[in-house]
Amino acid sequence: MVTPDLSRRVACLGLAAFFGLGTAPARADNPVDLDWSDLVPEGEVGLPPALQGLVEHGAAPLASLQPPSSGVRTDWNGQTVRLSGFIVPLDFSGTGLTAFLLVPYVGACVHVPPPPPNQLVLVTTERPYESDGLFEAVTVTGMFGSASSSTQLAEVGYALSADRIRPYRG
Repeated sequence: MVTPDLSRRVACLGLAAFFGLGTAPARADNPVDLDWSDLVPEGEVGLPPALQGLVEHGAAPLASLQPPSSGVRTDWNGQTVRLSGFIVPLDFSGTGLTAFLLVPYVGACVHVPPPPPNQLVLVTTERPYESDGLFEAVTVTGMFGSASSSTQLAEVGYALSADRIRPYRG
């Protein structure tokens, strides 16, 4: 009869708990609900005054009018989060989206200058999402993190690897 090596088993369980392997399903079942204001560093304004009023659409290219970022927050890096916003398509596979910007208000990045990078989230998904069109309101759940990236539309401060994308249900 072989006796189990308890010290090795305890060590493996301890390492799994330390690296979050033992709690991964619980985090996926209980994502952190974020609002757009949560993405702005403390003491900063989410939408600069220049973008709060009427915007001249015939001026310079809209991406060149993107305000600078005041930084990003790293509080939720590596966590599963849920965030609602509007879709600005970037990449497709067939008729489904595989990458898009999640933006806090309709028209961001296309009809008006983009918000600061800390108000933009680059969403990628392995399973293409069949969108109802430009600026569809959705709720995205997945792994979140601060990640500076550049698209043809704007500089982006966050990334979200989507596990679930659902139409927004207020």
